[in-house]
Amino acid sequence: MKPAPDNRLAAPPHDPPWLALPREIVDVLRPMVPGIVEAIITMVPQTVPAYARPIEGRFGRGLRSGVAVALDRFLQLPGTRLPALSEESRQLVAGLGSGEFRQGRSMDALLSAYRMGARVTFREMSRISLERNLGLNAVVNLGESILAYIDELSAVSAEAYAFERSERAGAVERRRTELLELLLHGQADEAALRQAASMADWVLPARLAVVTLPLDRADGLRLKLGPGALVVERETDVVALVPAPRSKPAQTALEKALRGRAASVGPAGGWQQVPDSLRLAVLAAAVLPPREKLDDPPIWAHDHLGEIVLGTEPTAIAELAQRRLAPLQRLRPAQREKLAATLLSWLRHWGQRAPMAAELGIHAQTVGYRVAQLRELFAGELDDPRARFELELVLHAGRWQGPGTMAEDGSHPGP
Repeated sequence: MKPAPDNRLAAPPHDPPWLALPREIVDVLRPMVPGIVEAIITMVPQTVPAYARPIEGRFGRGLRSGVAVALDRFLQLPGTRLPALSEESRQLVAGLGSGEFRQGRSMDALLSAYRMGARVTFREMSRISLERNLGLNAVVNLGESILAYIDELSAVSAEAYAFERSERAGAVERRRTELLELLLHGQADEAALRQAASMADWVLPARLAVVTLPLDRADGLRLKLGPGALVVERETDVVALVPAPRSKPAQTALEKALRGRAASVGPAGGWQQVPDSLRLAVLAAAVLPPREKLDDPPIWAHDHLGEIVLGTEPTAIAELAQRRLAPLQRLRPAQREKLAATLLSWLRHWGQRAPMAAELGIHAQTVGYRVAQLRELFAGELDDPRARFELELVLHAGRWQGPGTMAEDGSHPGP
């Protein structure tokens, strides 16, 4: 058995207020249309500052035509259940709304003009209705009809305005995404990039930096970075291109916007260096310890270039460590730790005992004793510039712990 229909949901819509107007009112009001059109056109520049200009040329023709069409449609409504707007008048009113956006104005001016037009129309039409003895009810219904009609005009124009704004925003966003992809892949020359930037309504800064962060940390990022940034979401991450901070306050502001987002910032450079900035930002995020706490600052890749170099090819570093640090592997762990730290300090301070002793927290004589042990272990390698360079590399990478202390995935303690 089918359920009974819900009569509340099936209730017909309310009749429009103009249904209560007598049809003969049209014959009374129609001769007044030219005068009402002129009155409205005269009042528009006086009451709406955005339209305070001579009523001539394209603007004047458009305004005159719009007012005439609107009044003509209104006079088709009395005594009917017709919708407020026909297809033709709806297109015209929608065009007014979208035109306001293209002219760079808000909807306030057009809505003010509609309200002013409604007042003028009601004033003139109610006057003649009373003069022709159409009765107070006709005047009340006329006022209600004009208000309902203007409400519909306003709604259609506002909807068209919002649609035009959304379309413009979508088009600009697509162009900005395309521009960012061009920059990230280095696929265009300067002239093409500047043209693409102009179409995307974006000024190409002299110096830029790439920011990368996980997709799940990107909430509110566009708003935080502001209109000067280009942002694109990818499958698992977000990439943003920002003007390079040119002062300490600017860097602090960018760091604040990125705090707690596990972000990595590539080195700044010209537009030609954008692919390099992206690559180094990604490498920094992969090589350095993750910064995942809510108050963690971003990684600034330019502060960690040495660590990035050491971490980009861990297999090569491991092989080099196995070869260069072989003399230490036959020592006990505690002794190996002390001599490795001494060797790194010796390399860092060019063999000067005083700064080595201060850094290691030992007596200068102990430094001499340990250095003598190192020279015995490494024989002539400590006098070979290439050997010293490679030793400092592997020691900075923290590779003196030996193969037994390395993780199974090849990672290692940091320097």
